[in-house]
Amino acid sequence: MDLRKRIGSLLSAAMLMLAAFSAFGQRPRPDFNRYSNYDVQHYTIRVSFDAAKKEVRGDTTVSLKPLKAGFESVELDAVGLSFSAVTLDPSGIDLKYKTLAGKVIVALDKAYGPEDTIAIRFVYTALPKKGVYFVPEDPDSNGNVSHSAQIWTQGEAEEARHWFPSFDFPSDKATTEEYITAQSGDTVIGNGELIGKTDNGNSTETWHYKMTVPHSTYLVSFVIGKYSRVEDQYKEIPLGFYVYPGREQMARKAFGDTKDMVRAYEQLTGLAYPYNKYDQTIVARFQFGGMENITATTMADTEIAMADFGLGGIVTDLVSHELAHSWFGDLVTCRNWAELWLNEGFATYMEAAYREQRFGREDYIAKVRSDAAQFLIDDSVNRKRHPLYDLNAANVDGLFDNSAITYNKGGAVLHTLREQVGTEAFWKGINIYLNRHKFANVESSDLRKAMEEASGQDLGWFFDQWVYSAGAPAITVKQSYTPRTKTLSLTFTQTQRIDAITPLAFRLPLELEIKSPSGSESEKAELTKRTQTLTYKVAARPQKLIVDPNERIPLKKLNIRPLTVIARAGEE
Repeated sequence: MDLRKRIGSLLSAAMLMLAAFSAFGQRPRPDFNRYSNYDVQHYTIRVSFDAAKKEVRGDTTVSLKPLKAGFESVELDAVGLSFSAVTLDPSGIDLKYKTLAGKVIVALDKAYGPEDTIAIRFVYTALPKKGVYFVPEDPDSNGNVSHSAQIWTQGEAEEARHWFPSFDFPSDKATTEEYITAQSGDTVIGNGELIGKTDNGNSTETWHYKMTVPHSTYLVSFVIGKYSRVEDQYKEIPLGFYVYPGREQMARKAFGDTKDMVRAYEQLTGLAYPYNKYDQTIVARFQFGGMENITATTMADTEIAMADFGLGGIVTDLVSHELAHSWFGDLVTCRNWAELWLNEGFATYMEAAYREQRFGREDYIAKVRSDAAQFLIDDSVNRKRHPLYDLNAANVDGLFDNSAITYNKGGAVLHTLREQVGTEAFWKGINIYLNRHKFANVESSDLRKAMEEASGQDLGWFFDQWVYSAGAPAITVKQSYTPRTKTLSLTFTQTQRIDAITPLAFRLPLELEIKSPSGSESEKAELTKRTQTLTYKVAARPQKLIVDPNERIPLKKLNIRPLTVIARAGEE
């Protein structure tokens, strides 16, 4: 053997072994959790603005409890905040602090313990490059303004730290209170209940919002601008649709199905909408289609405007997606960013689930098939592939670079999970998952436990290959028919490229439909190997083979070769 060939063979064998190793989920996974020695209880956030300078003037009090005795200093996330005062509240005692590398570290006046609640008040200014965005009004050539000047926030993934000091990571949940000062005549939309607003006598008003349900910092938000509010209601829950004055009819087109979506999601999950209001507000120059800020979703005006152009289906998916986050993401939140698919994959799947509720199974399957196709195309060219459990999560700025994985693949995998355990067990598992972890944080293992409890199945293999491994199977099927014995032999070869994160062979419980002049016959194939041959007795010569006719596993590429007839001389 040529040396170069031998080296190549050894490398190929090593790659096959590594891929097989990863297929069983045995490769150690990095820990992306963030640990802390305190638990934030509440943020009181007071902000005003100098819009001309794009400046935020902040006054935030962070209330927290130490997790251990001997607690003497606090480290919080703070990027670009210029502090003028850091004091102990309510005593007003000045505290020493230092800032470095996106942090503020505060030395306390004494040591505290778990029985104590510490409130630290920060007064500061910021010229944020992220987190808070200043958008000028948009006049046309005739001087007509399509929207007023706006100020709005975007917190995901870690942008809250650019406008208020915080433990800016999804695993820490706290209640919040916002006092937002804006120009008189502007509308301010914030999280939770509007307690009231105060006229300051200087052409400004301060709006007071209070959110009493604990939530992650990336969900804290406000929107400021001139808006018209269109009202609706679901049971006792007020629904507010905030659009630019004169666009009220667009609001009804885009958001009119919101109450039906709430009804559908309550029915499917078995869990009532968890908050006391739901607002949806359009903004200009938004970098995403929408953002599920708790009780106060922000929407890109360009996306919602599609409702006026006969593209209501796209808008329906967006509105249902963001609403679904009220359960999947806001109520039950990923513990770390590697688990982001638990937020986004679920919200994507719930788009399909709502379609099924409203339009039927065929529309549901069409949506799942579309999500699978988008992922398969992306996976064939993406150089930054990763499993649903995102091994690139340390790069927070790149979390949304591979949306086809986190969103589209996530939604399609949840469909396959439902097909694996059955519809009844699936929704029972969802109910267990949401109730067990509401107001808290989750990892993929928590979903697995809930589904195993509901179904009685061991799903370790399912999560190993679909969540902790990357890619999807590519299957070539060779068919041969022997007339003398009326047997059909099928050789399945999995041809997906293999690497350290992609399985050598996926476990695939497939249904088969074999069509012949005698009718259709149903068979099953349990694939577990890279190459596998299975033989079936059939009534007549097959005319057509359909693999997975019910789209139980849409995440696959299929290449079905033409039928070969094996016959002795003189036979058919």
